[in-house]
Amino acid sequence: MTATTTIGTGRAIATLINVFTVLPERQAELVAVLSRATEETMKDRPGFLSANIHASADGERVVNYAQWESEEHFLAMLADPSAQEHMTEAAALAEGFDPRLYAVESVHHI
Repeated sequence: MTATTTIGTGRAIATLINVFTVLPERQAELVAVLSRATEETMKDRPGFLSANIHASADGERVVNYAQWESEEHFLAMLADPSAQEHMTEAAALAEGFDPRLYAVESVHHI
């Protein structure tokens, strides 16, 4: 069975939304770095639930939407040297980035 990201209210998880600003010619490379980081490092960290990498149609943004079991798990990942290596590589490709933790407050479906 394939695991999927579940977005719902009332879940005590930490949701990371990191918006990267990137030059269009570097967007694909940043997507590849974030995808590789997830496969090689992040998914094996305790508390990792999911990650989704989004590329904007205009080529100027990449969004990482990731879920962690708790803020503590997320912070432990940030302190991990192997994760820091990947984050440094991603940051070097971006013009800027804005990582923040969120709680899901509302979900709507048709």
